[in-house]
Amino acid sequence: MRPFEPHPLLRNAHAMTIVAAFVRRRYRGLPPPERREFEVAPGVRLLGMAHWQADRRERPVLVLVHGLEGSSDSGNMLGLAEKAFRAGFNVVRLNQRNCGASESLTPTLYNSGLSGDYRAVLAELVQQDGLPEIFFAGYSMGGNLVMKMAGEVGADAPPEFRALAVVCPALDLSACSDALSESRNFIYQRHFVRNLKARTLRKSRLFPGTIRVDGLARVRTVREFDDAIIAPQFGFRDAEDYYQRSSALRVIDRVRIPALILTAKDDPVVPYRTLDVPAIHENPNVTIEAPAHGGHCGFISRWKGPERFWAEARLVEFLRGQSRLLPGNSVAGVSGRE
Repeated sequence: MRPFEPHPLLRNAHAMTIVAAFVRRRYRGLPPPERREFEVAPGVRLLGMAHWQADRRERPVLVLVHGLEGSSDSGNMLGLAEKAFRAGFNVVRLNQRNCGASESLTPTLYNSGLSGDYRAVLAELVQQDGLPEIFFAGYSMGGNLVMKMAGEVGADAPPEFRALAVVCPALDLSACSDALSESRNFIYQRHFVRNLKARTLRKSRLFPGTIRVDGLARVRTVREFDDAIIAPQFGFRDAEDYYQRSSALRVIDRVRIPALILTAKDDPVVPYRTLDVPAIHENPNVTIEAPAHGGHCGFISRWKGPERFWAEARLVEFLRGQSRLLPGNSVAGVSGRE
């Protein structure tokens, strides 16, 4: 693939981020999904949308994990799923706890440290489905979760777990929370806080007495939400304790499978300095690519066709190259018209 070059109208990081999140697209190459529930803990299930190839047990599967307040129906999830399916992968678009209309499947909220959920999904796909190759990809918060999972399994990863790729991963949660509080990022902060508060109130009504909502009305930032809601529910001392214990940077040196980090140096939400660190550069299994532009999970390129949504095509290229079942790493023919 060609190196990323931004669309000429989207060289501004905020314009890139916002347009990529809201642009309307069609996904003609993605067949209707099969609903799939994964039990990841007692009384806790994750909802997945699975697109199976006709010979599913002979194909690799790519599991996708969305970012904060996203879902399996987020545009980048659907776009990546389409490209991966066209390339020959089975695809599972996974919802984090409570997301994608799955609030009834768990009594808890979700958070950035629940990597055990994805270890459980990995184990089920190996043991129950018998799939020969398993790949994970994640966006932003989802990128932290799948990278943390890979670091935690380390050298004990099952041989079926072949590789992972992440886009703009929030691997240093404290720094990302601070970035959201910058005045230039008020639109993202307001969006996340509004949605998190609404979700928490819905959850408290659905499972009375299980979700603490004291102080929710006073919450104005993501850090304040994590202090007031997430930390007490999951046994953290406060938001900072939650961030430090849940950030994948703590374990990224233990990743033992090929891993691609795709980020942008102008990302307004995930500061590039948080990824330009020895723990990443000194791990030979981890590759980082950081174009100057791209915004947060944007990467809309100047080219039409498969590389218009460049990050999706690059992830498929990388992951396809790690598969023994899908030789080659060309994106030609991977996607239809965008």
